Amino acid sequence: MLLMDCAEETETKATAPSVVDRYYTRWYRADMKGKPCEDHCILQHSNRLCVVTLADTHPILQNGRTIKSINYQISNCCSRLKNKVSGKSKRGGQFLTDYAPLCRITCTDENEYTIYSCIRGRLLEVNESILETPSLLLEKPSTEGYIAVILPKFEESKSITENLLSREQFESLVSKRTVDQSQPS
Repeated sequence: MLLMDCAEETETKATAPSVVDRYYTRWYRADMKGKPCEDHCILQHSNRLCVVTLADTHPILQNGRTIKSINYQISNCCSRLKNKVSGKSKRGGQFLTDYAPLCRITCTDENEYTIYSCIRGRLLEVNESILETPSLLLEKPSTEGYIAVILPKFEESKSITENLLSREQFESLVSKRTVDQSQPS
């Protein structure tokens, strides 16, 4: 009897959706700013919060790359680390357009990638944990390795996904890329 319960429990664990899959809708921005495969993923919660992450297809997560540095200093006068929000309405958060840079990530092969917000809204927080432990970004990009949390304006919360791809659209695009890359030019 005990053996049977263990087997059922293992089966349940294997089929249970992750927290991300259960509570967030995945949206994608492919080829950010025209750069091939620089794909971003936006996890949208039902409470409007959006978590910016790297899509699994992003070059940073490919070919066993390692991260040399992550920099939230966007320009001389703009650092995402200095973002401070307060109160129920999250006053003080930096307002971002959909092409606002969030950070720059440099890999050990000296390739540098700029990560963008992809949506309009107020920056609530950036993930400072990835500054101390950059491997989180590589190992757990959708959870502990997220880039930032953004809160879209209430009136824009339904329309922010208009310029993003659904999971199905993104998977179709990725499979088309794979076919295009495997065919000789």
